[in-house]
Amino acid sequence: MNVASEFAACSEDEIKALLDGGTLTVYSVARPITADRPVDRSSVLAAFKFASPAFSGDGSVGLAANPVPASSVGTPGFARACKADGTVVADFSAGPGPREIKFAEVSCSQGAPVKITAFKFIAEGGWPERPDYYDAHPRPGFAMPMVP
Repeated sequence: MNVASEFAACSEDEIKALLDGGTLTVYSVARPITADRPVDRSSVLAAFKFASPAFSGDGSVGLAANPVPASSVGTPGFARACKADGTVVADFSAGPGPREIKFAEVSCSQGAPVKITAFKFIAEGGWPERPDYYDAHPRPGFAMPMVP
């Protein structure tokens, strides 16, 4: 989880409470370096709405609808959670492997159902991606960042 600076001092339970009635938007690109930065160069793969409360006492996520139809084609890269008023709270890793959000399928196809099968919190700084991929904007003719 990568928390927006406004909520950096919040506990995990406080963050869960902030998401009551909020949204979870899934994107297909590398996440911005912080949750305070806007998402660019990506279209929305799917948008979920949190129930109220967003998380039950046992930690399971409550969603208004699960599955939802995909709005575009791609492979999930991360998901951004916002409060009900649209304020960004946190970014979560998404997709296959050691991620916070797991889906029934590896990729999304427009109109096909996107279903969240697991949702867990990984502490700040425990993001499973390589740091040199944060904010990456690959362009034709330019090499990907290299790790020393």
